[in-house]
Amino acid sequence: MTSRHTRRQSTAVAAATAVVAATLLGTALTTSATAQPADRDARPAAAPASLSAAARTTLIHQAQADAAGTARSIGLGAKEKLVVKDVVRDTDGTVHTRYERSYAGLPVLGGDLVVHTAKSGRTEGVTKATTSAVKVASLKPRITAAKAGKQAVSAAKTLGSAKSAADSARKVIWAAAGKPVLAYETVVGGLQDDGTPNQLHVITDAATGKKLFAYQGIETGVGNTQYSGKVDLSTTQSGSSYTLTDGTRGGHKTYNLDHGTSGTGTLFSQSEDTWGDGKASNAATAAADAAYGAQATWDFYKNTFGRSGIKNDGKAAYSRVHYGNAYVNAFWDDSCFCMTYGDGTDDSAPLTSLDVAGHEMSHGVTADTAGLEYSGESGGLNEATSDIFGTGVEFAANNSSDVGDYLIGEKIDINGDGTPLRYMDKPSKDGGSADSWSSGVGDKDVHYSSGVANHFFYLLSEGSGAKTINGVNYDSPTQDGSTVTGIGRDKALQIWYKALTTYFTSTTDYAGARTGTLKAASDLYGESSTEYKAVEAAWTGVGVK
Repeated sequence: MTSRHTRRQSTAVAAATAVVAATLLGTALTTSATAQPADRDARPAAAPASLSAAARTTLIHQAQADAAGTARSIGLGAKEKLVVKDVVRDTDGTVHTRYERSYAGLPVLGGDLVVHTAKSGRTEGVTKATTSAVKVASLKPRITAAKAGKQAVSAAKTLGSAKSAADSARKVIWAAAGKPVLAYETVVGGLQDDGTPNQLHVITDAATGKKLFAYQGIETGVGNTQYSGKVDLSTTQSGSSYTLTDGTRGGHKTYNLDHGTSGTGTLFSQSEDTWGDGKASNAATAAADAAYGAQATWDFYKNTFGRSGIKNDGKAAYSRVHYGNAYVNAFWDDSCFCMTYGDGTDDSAPLTSLDVAGHEMSHGVTADTAGLEYSGESGGLNEATSDIFGTGVEFAANNSSDVGDYLIGEKIDINGDGTPLRYMDKPSKDGGSADSWSSGVGDKDVHYSSGVANHFFYLLSEGSGAKTINGVNYDSPTQDGSTVTGIGRDKALQIWYKALTTYFTSTTDYAGARTGTLKAASDLYGESSTEYKAVEAAWTGVGVK
């Protein structure tokens, strides 16, 4: 995520808060800042159940063992196979199994699907990323991988990459749009023009050489932390020293890259269990921010959804601080399963803020669940999901010095005039984001097309019209002038999370998001419920009908 005035690329998402100085108030192993639990009324029988790592692993192994039979039962062809990606079990016993698909041994991009199974074992439905039958006439390409790679390298150069050759290329079946075709997926690495790592994926038709799709594998963020405060951190004592290792949350570790751009760097370790002094000149200050953001994000997902870590397997990601020199960005990289933060302009403003952590780590949750493609309308939904859950992290952290709000980047002054980077109540106030859906919204940068879903979430949570929350004034309009009554943020979060984890797929667009959230509301609260009707009204309010 980037500021409008620091890169050629469009504004990305931001986050705005965190604690610059963090001190452990206590001794030895762990004290922690715990997020406030969500309203339990918002987690009815159809909400995801909390699973132990062992229970989740057992469900995945069982589903994989039955994958061939499942493929036949849902009508897949003889050349198609399913590989289990994730399993979610609701508290009422319903199981949602997410699969990746292959055809004749080739990965099917856009072929992912979710099978919904009742406690009795009966299949209740299937949600597919594509409704087209996966079948191609020939598996023999007419162009070479080298030609596809040359095109991908050229595309990467427009983003600032200096790479002269692709890092990898593989044959795939491209099924994310229209009739499935044989294609190449080429990945080009290197660095983008602002120093962000590059993982450009380019999909090329293996018969015609036409570029079919491209997306960036690195999801980025920007911040300029101005907030300072004290928080409790969970650390680990080893002999006479302490490390920034959170043994209570999956073993999250915070590393010092010391201005490097690769590897993990050095684990933060010191003799005192007080980290940082609130000043950027102290290397441990950024580390304390990163550790705090990671634990607040973990607590939010655990307390709100029963999710144990980003992959829901009880294991933590890790964080790296002090990336590069004067790097004004922060990013999530799913390939290393890690968060990385730069030190900002003049290396004086580390981007280790709470909202950055919540937003960026939520990209990891999206990657591990729906896998929303980072382009077009699905890309907007991907970014909005991180805005939505990043906002949830901020509210849940309940930090009295930085209360929750629906403003993105309100503390960082990225525009230089004191305004937030984004507004969820009326996204167009940032000068680029969409308040409502239109046929061309998918052509916008994903950080602007996200406005439609951000606006939907605000309306669903708080309703339309003027309102003051935690001292911030909002005034949210609707496209058609209708009035929307909110159901509260807790329930809105439950609906979005259930839709993401059980009904969204890699190709979900805004129409699909409407369908998925209505299904989620029906599961959680009933089709005749106030919550279901509110979801309908909120989508209508942003022009998705």
